[in-house]
Amino acid sequence: MLHVDLDQFIAAVEVLRHPELAGLPLIVGGRGDPAERAVVSTASYEARAFGVGSGMPLRIAARKIPDAVILPVDHAAYDAASAVVMATLRAQPGAVVQVLGWDEAFVGVETSDPEAYARDVHSAVLEATRLHCSVGIGDTLVRAKVATGFGKPRGVFRLTVENWLSVMGDRPTIELWGVGTKISRRLAGLGIRTVAELAQAHPAAMIAEFGPRMGPWYAQLGRGEGASVVDDTPWVARGHSRETTFNANLEDRAEVDAALDDLLAQVLADVAAEGRPVVGLGLKVRYAPFTTKTFTKKIAGTADPAVIRGKLRELAAKIAPDRAVRLLGVRAEMAMPEGAREGHTPTRGGW
Repeated sequence: MLHVDLDQFIAAVEVLRHPELAGLPLIVGGRGDPAERAVVSTASYEARAFGVGSGMPLRIAARKIPDAVILPVDHAAYDAASAVVMATLRAQPGAVVQVLGWDEAFVGVETSDPEAYARDVHSAVLEATRLHCSVGIGDTLVRAKVATGFGKPRGVFRLTVENWLSVMGDRPTIELWGVGTKISRRLAGLGIRTVAELAQAHPAAMIAEFGPRMGPWYAQLGRGEGASVVDDTPWVARGHSRETTFNANLEDRAEVDAALDDLLAQVLADVAAEGRPVVGLGLKVRYAPFTTKTFTKKIAGTADPAVIRGKLRELAAKIAPDRAVRLLGVRAEMAMPEGAREGHTPTRGGW
């Protein structure tokens, strides 16, 4: 199986639209204004050399590179480019394609020469879109995904059971797909700092720390094991969410309620397009200066906007009345249709 990952996808799409930006430090985020509260969506390799990365506040990125070109996010352009990429992958001989996002997908194929097939994939994507990609080859989805990082940019790399530990064993656990900062710190608390140590972790200790499902799964991840079949069952969204970071903190409760009404209207429009009832709501609140709280509520399946709005009001009652609000987010969880693919992300133990 192959993992295909577009190189600096969003930045590359913008360079295609603005060829004069090639080779310049390019940052894409928010509405392109570093004076506003927004984060970096992507940075070109030239900008990454200055320490700018995804998720960094836009104002900090601008300080790091005063002469950087900063552009607003254009979802429609990235959707269109992604659609061509995925159609190109599906057109490859014998390919089974599992889309992971705008810029990446697994490709399952039977071939005696996966490196040659990977190079053909790169050429096909480049010809169709003028975008470059990197390809990881693996005998499990996890190994293919991790392999891609060694192939960047524009390259091919293979990770299998034969070379997994020789390549990954001495690396820190945070380099594994599905292990972030918090999990790596908890692992370190157990004396587990490298991939090899995680692969050999004692099951009882892992279960005690992470529970009976995730504990064994993290150990499995350390061995690079897991699913070895690409699943092209169409992905179905479990929910829709919208959030807004305000340039000026909201101090008045009427402003908070109005902002929630606006966010809920956007979410309900997304949900209506799905045609499935809402079974849960989530409310995210970030108080100034930077404290985040999340409130959730299960509800009986309904598509009635008035009922959903009333349930959101119940959650909103938990917002501290004496604290300034920096960010609000609303999420609606929907009933899943029969046959929907489960476990489509590694962070939920699905692989």
